[in-house]
Amino acid sequence: MKKLLILMCLLALAACKSKKATTSTAAPKPPEPKVVRIAADKIDEDQKQKAYELGRRVLMTCNTSKFKPFNSSEATPEVIRNTTEERLTKTCHNFRLKYGEFRDIRFVEAVRDKAAKVNIYRFKAQYSKPIANKELRVTVNEQNRVSAIKSLDWKDKF
Repeated sequence: MKKLLILMCLLALAACKSKKATTSTAAPKPPEPKVVRIAADKIDEDQKQKAYELGRRVLMTCNTSKFKPFNSSEATPEVIRNTTEERLTKTCHNFRLKYGEFRDIRFVEAVRDKAAKVNIYRFKAQYSKPIANKELRVTVNEQNRVSAIKSLDWKDKF
């Protein structure tokens, strides 16, 4: 019985083969980045202006407590559904307490997400308190409609 057990273990070890690494002379290509920065001269100025105006409209709600809802030519149905005056008021209340009054947004850069086929415009939000370091990202799809608006803590790199 012991001999049979030892024989089975040896057969199991012999059956396990280690894979050998294949060597090739050509270096593998690095994967193509999904998100690339758009050069300043290639930015669609009309789309950038639209992103600015819609992003500013959202953040201006923090000062006025009034929000003009997006229409179907400005934003996707999902954004229209999620951007309600009640939700904005709740978020704005927290922002006003922490960062002060909203002043303006300043365009920083635009990037292209090749996988989703959208342009993302990054704006730095300016508030009355100097500790405020917020970013607003406005995503615009191929139909020139806002498909996402996101507020984040500012980071220099995307």
